[in-house]
Amino acid sequence: MTILAIVRHYLPLYQSGGPARTLANLIERVGDEFQFRIVTSGLDARDEAAGQEVRSDRWNRVGKADVYYVSPANRSIGRLARLISQVPHDLLYINSFFDSVLTVKAVVARRMGWLPARPVVLAPRGEFSPAALAIDRWRKMPYLALARGLGLYRNMTWQASSELEARDIQRTLGRTAAPMVIAPNLPRPVHGEAHTGHRSAGDALRVVFLARIAPMKNLDFAVRVLRLVRVPVSFSIYGPVRDAGYWRECQRLLECLPDHVTVEYRGEAASADVPDVLAAHDLFFLPTQGENYGHAIVEALSAGTPVLIADTTSWRALEEAGVGWDLPLDAPERFARSIEHAAGLGAGEYAAWRARARAYGAARLDDEAAVEANRRLFERAVARS
Repeated sequence: MTILAIVRHYLPLYQSGGPARTLANLIERVGDEFQFRIVTSGLDARDEAAGQEVRSDRWNRVGKADVYYVSPANRSIGRLARLISQVPHDLLYINSFFDSVLTVKAVVARRMGWLPARPVVLAPRGEFSPAALAIDRWRKMPYLALARGLGLYRNMTWQASSELEARDIQRTLGRTAAPMVIAPNLPRPVHGEAHTGHRSAGDALRVVFLARIAPMKNLDFAVRVLRLVRVPVSFSIYGPVRDAGYWRECQRLLECLPDHVTVEYRGEAASADVPDVLAAHDLFFLPTQGENYGHAIVEALSAGTPVLIADTTSWRALEEAGVGWDLPLDAPERFARSIEHAAGLGAGEYAAWRARARAYGAARLDDEAAVEANRRLFERAVARS
C-alpha cells in the first residue's frame, strides 16, 4: 500500500514538531510494510542556515520515506492539487485539520473534484483539545462553520490517538468525525544503553523544561511554581522561541526567582541529543496546557528521568506507578511540593525511582498493540472505500 501523507513540517527541518515526530516514528515502525510518500512545506530561513541536506520542489529520501518539500512559490491550491494527483497512492493521510498552508488547500481541492478518488485518513493531532482550540479561536470557529457548510470533511476516516482525543474531536465535530479509529501515537525507539543517573545528597535538584517556548507549553507556570519551591534547584530550559513576546514575559518572571533557584536557557536541543539531555537531569517538568501525545514525556521516562506534568495529557496515574506526577494546573503548590519531595529522596530511593521510570518507558516503547492499531487504521480505511 502506498500512503501519501500531507503534513505541515517534516524532518529534518528546523520547524518540525510533534506531528512530524509522530509521523516519523510511525514510518520507522511500519515503513517496511507500507510505502510512504510525504508532501510537506519547504525550507525556511532557519533550515537553510542549518545546512539541511534536502532540496525543495523535488523528491528527497528521508529515512524510509520519499519526501517532497513544497516551496512557497508552489503552494497554490492548483499546484498542490496537481502534485497530489501526479503521485500514485492508495490512501491520502492528512495530518492536521486547521493547517492553512497545505491541509485546507488539499481538502478544498478534494471537494472540488480536483484530486483522485482515494480513501482519506485525517489525524487532527491534538488540535481539538480545549486549550488548542482556544488559540486563535477567532479564526478557527468561522472556519469550522464554513467547513461544515461546504462538507469539506465528509467521507473520511478519522484518527484519534487516544480516547481523550476522540472525545475532544467528537465534542466539536459530532457526526462529521465518523468513522473514528483510535490508533495511538508511537514513541521514538531509544537505542543504546539505558541511562542510570546519579545524584549526591545535598546537590541542587536538576530540573529540565524541554519544549517549544509558546503559551501552550506553559513555561510561565513552571517559573511561578519554582518561586514557591524551598529547596535548591538548577533549572535548565531547552526549546526554540516560537513566541517572542511570551518569552520576554517568561524572562521577566525568571528574574524574580529566589537565589536558591538557578536558571540557564540552553537553546534548542538537537533531536538526536534529546534522550541524553533528559537523562542528565533529575526531573522533567512540563506543565503543558495540553498534548496530543507528548513525545518528550515518554522519552524522559525511557531515559530514566521521572516526570512532573499537568493532568492535561493522556499520561495519567504517574504517581501510582511511581514514576512522577500528573497534577491539576489550578494547584501550583502541589507542583512545588512534588519538586521538594524529589529533592529529598535518598540515594537508594532516587536510584529506584529512576529504574521504575525506565521500566515504565520501556513498556511503552515495546507496545506492539499500538503498532498493530496503526496498521489496521490504514487497512480499514482502504477496505471501506
